[in-house]
Formats: sequence, structure tokens, C-alpha cells
Amino acid sequence: MKKKILAGLLTLALAVGSLTGCGKSSLTIAVPNDPTNEARALLLLENLGYIKLDPAAGVLATPRDITENPLGIEFQEVEAAQVPNVLKDVDYAIINSNYALDAGLNPVQDSLGIEGSASAYVNIIAVREGNENNDNIKALVAAVESQQVVDFINSTYTGSVVPVVENPTDGYDASVDYAALAGTTISIAASPAPHAEILSIAKDILAAKDITLEVIEYDDYVIPNNVVEEGEVDANYFQHVPYLDNFNAENGTHLVSAAGIHVEPMGIYGGKQSNLPTK
Repeated sequence: MKKKILAGLLTLALAVGSLTGCGKSSLTIAVPNDPTNEARALLLLENLGYIKLDPAAGVLATPRDITENPLGIEFQEVEAAQVPNVLKDVDYAIINSNYALDAGLNPVQDSLGIEGSASAYVNIIAVREGNENNDNIKALVAAVESQQVVDFINSTYTGSVVPVVENPTDGYDASVDYAALAGTTISIAASPAPHAEILSIAKDILAAKDITLEVIEYDDYVIPNNVVEEGEVDANYFQHVPYLDNFNAENGTHLVSAAGIHVEPMGIYGGKQSNLPTK
């Protein structure tokens, strides 16, 4: 009899515990785990009105800098390239547009909220400091800053990727000795989409001058900087300046921006939820 009573009390206790814990459950949002892109994701949530951040945190804000979180949002920090892969397991995910495109998502059509002006996050061509004025880099930059590339971005991505080149070139730099570069190869590391796709246009422009553009694709944010720092690859195209600055500071690398090409607005996507929560 005692065993039955104890079993009954245990069942009752579990039931009460279940009821007391069934109040308003928190939301889980996956965000990139690198410092600048996590901060960018949190700033997007702040702009959407879901959290408030300590203003002093700036472009390196983390969840610890959240001062108001009325919905009790919990954050799952994931390597940026892997965020789309966990989308089905969380309520929402904030994804960099290049990885969203890779995953078959359209940032303009599929996101539930998207960044507006994001001038601090212009995607750049980065090189090792001291190489930015070399003819091969200037030829590369001129090709990527061409009107052909601007037109390709606008027609292909329709707002998911936004060109920021103010004075597009005809594809070439008058100060470059293209005859001396003929027969050479320029190597550049890039993420598959949209960067490698954009570089396919620059590849054709350089090929007209008998210059080969070798595009090496990577799915992460670390190796592309390391191979440029070590001189194995001439340049890379995948990151924005806040990320590069933080990478240099943390790793003692010496990389600089050679040109700003486009912005990829970061968006929030529904996983288990199909609509943004009520504030």
C-alpha cells in the first residue's frame, strides 16, 4: 500500500511540475557564432523590436549584452555555414545571405525580416597588406568593379545581393600593364554563392586579356584568410570589413580591403515557426 501511495504522489508531483513548466515557452533562434556576424544578427533582432542591446557593445555584441529580452529568446550559436542546416530544429534562424542562397533560400522572398541599410557590412576583396597596388590585384579589382558585374548582380539576385560600386569600370584599369600579365594566373578564394558566381563574370573579362582567374571555393570563413595571409592565394572574396578587422586582431594576420563590391542583407527565417512572433 505504501508503494502505491508513493507512486501516486510521484505521479502527482510530475504532473504538477509539468503544469508549472507549461507556461510561455521561450523561442530558440540560431545565429552565427563568429563575433561580428553574431552581433549583426542581434542588431537585426533589435531593429525588429524583439530585444534591446547595451549600446556600448557595438559591432561585437553578444547575447550577454542583451538588456531586454521580453520573449525569453534563447540563442543557439552555430558556425555560420551550418546555420541553414539547423533551421528545421529551431524556431528561427538568422542566416548570412550567401549561405541562404547556397541552401536554396531567397533572402528577399523567404526571409521573415531582413536588414535595411548595411553599409558597415560591404563584402570586399581582401589581400595581404602591401599587395593591393600590384598589377594583378588592380586587374582583378577592375574586373569585379565592372558594369558587367553590377548588371549581373542586379539581374541575378534581385535585391538579395546589392552592388555598392559607385563608378563601375569597363572591366579594365588603364594603369595596368595587361600585356605583362598575359599568360599569368590570378587566384582568389571565395564562398560558392554569390561570390564564386559573381567572379565568373570577372573571369571572362580577364580571359579577354589572356589572364586566367582561378576561383577556389571554400565553405568556411577561416581558411580563405589563412591562405591569403600565407601567400598561397592572391586574394579572397567572402567577408565584410568588421569581420576582417576582428580576424586580423585575433589572429595577427595582415589583410586589407582592396575594394568593396556588394552587400548581402542578413535575414531571419522561419524554422518551426512560419511567422514572426507577436511582440
